Amino acid sequence: MPPATKRKKGEGQWALGYREPLNKNEENKKNDDGLNVRRRIIDIYSKSGFDSIDPSDLRGRFRWMGLYTQRKPGIDGGRTGALEDEELEDRYFMMRVRIDGGQLSGPQLRTIADVSTRYARGTADITDRQNVQLHWVRIEDVPAIWEALEAVGLHTTEACGDVPRVIIGCPLAGIAADEVVDATPHLREIHDRYIGSPEFSNLPRKFKTAMSGCTSHCTVHEINDIAFVGVVNEAGETGYQVFVGGGLSTNPMFAQSLGVFVKPEQTSEVWHGVTSIFRDYGYRRLRSRARLKFLMKDWGAAKFREVLEKEYLGYALPDGPEPAAPLARRDHVGIHPQKDGACYVGFAPRVGRVDGELLGVIGDLAERYGSGRVRTTNEQKMVILDVPEEDAEALADALAEHDLQVRPSTFRRQTMACTGIEYCKLAIVDTKQRSMDLIEELEERLPDFDQPLTINVNGCPNACARIQVADIGLKGQLVVDDDGEQVEGFQIHLGGRLGASFGKKVRGLKTTSAGLTDYVERVVRRFDEQRTGGETFAEWAHRADEADLK
Repeated sequence: MPPATKRKKGEGQWALGYREPLNKNEENKKNDDGLNVRRRIIDIYSKSGFDSIDPSDLRGRFRWMGLYTQRKPGIDGGRTGALEDEELEDRYFMMRVRIDGGQLSGPQLRTIADVSTRYARGTADITDRQNVQLHWVRIEDVPAIWEALEAVGLHTTEACGDVPRVIIGCPLAGIAADEVVDATPHLREIHDRYIGSPEFSNLPRKFKTAMSGCTSHCTVHEINDIAFVGVVNEAGETGYQVFVGGGLSTNPMFAQSLGVFVKPEQTSEVWHGVTSIFRDYGYRRLRSRARLKFLMKDWGAAKFREVLEKEYLGYALPDGPEPAAPLARRDHVGIHPQKDGACYVGFAPRVGRVDGELLGVIGDLAERYGSGRVRTTNEQKMVILDVPEEDAEALADALAEHDLQVRPSTFRRQTMACTGIEYCKLAIVDTKQRSMDLIEELEERLPDFDQPLTINVNGCPNACARIQVADIGLKGQLVVDDDGEQVEGFQIHLGGRLGASFGKKVRGLKTTSAGLTDYVERVVRRFDEQRTGGETFAEWAHRADEADLK
């Protein structure tokens, strides 16, 4: 066991004997396991209505069941940090449906479509962690929604909260012609054994897992708490390298490789060991320092590996190779061959925004042209699997009739947006509609631009849309316009690269929401004029004169 220094005990680590609740969140979790709120929702709150909900459940434990109150309409971003929760929140909920690995059958997709239409005013957003978020959900309807979802093998358990969140995986797992390993059985084992288990229902903070053998590294292992990345060792065996301690928000850090080789059959127990370290040694004193990345930063990879092997596994893991470099685009958009001779067809909704009716259409097309299997991606895109090669173009045409592009512009393909002020209580600015407008305007102004370019739009500093690792990252805030008025706008981060560098901030570089398209057009044109050879936007942004970035 690592030495019990004063500083570490002061961080509220259970393994060092510090069990007293150190903040309101820890006290709430100690008083009652978040998983227990499910029964109260079914037996009490859904029958007695919103006003019957205990505040400690409403603003705490409901998250363990994938529920947040959504933002009350009409409250501008300037009041986001000034109002209490009860003043900001509406009497309706955002509900997050877990889709581990992004894998959906035809019946599952149709069920989500039906739930959206019947209970969520038709709303549905594909998130950047492969989930589907619904809005306008009433507490009275939650049990019926759960019953419908669970009948087809879906659920909302631990979709939010201080727990193991959805496990993201490659949408092409098991079918990609070039994948290193199919992570599906290992992902399912972890899900089935540990999601919803009291063993990990009280972690210091959220815990994000990625598992993939994808050669494009679509699960962005660099910014997850734990990630298993497919590799081949010197003996030609396939397995995983493990990365620990990634995360963004207001203090971004890249995950560190443990330098190990994990056999597929060891995956579950290694995941269990890392998650247990977080539970036992994670910092619980301050919420702002409670993510695993802070422990990893203090310990380093060598010590973390030593504790994992000696205290939790009971055996040493062999050294393992690092994964190959990712591809330029990680999103699986387009028509591409599967290893069985069929094709998959990846397409781009606008920043993940769909609706119940459209999900039903996608389900119909997936059954008409494929096997019915559909996948979500963590780039807010979707993929239809198992399409005969001769039918792929017909499917692409059918999708295009519903504004679902198989060969989208760079701007449609690589613009991502968080929920924003429309529904989120933390947001300061609008993101979804502003991003959709930005895409349309850039397509008109720069119709021939075809270089990879990620534009990530976030409504607040919390980086749900991964602004620090985008070519152009936009952090929502209030700014002052030319007339001296305070308006919606963005601080600009430039040149972020997953696993390499976070986007840089140029002093004073901000834009109003109204001026956003003008700014992006200007900087993209300069990049296009000045780039050399195969230079990427991020490479150019880090060498360009500051004047060219403004």
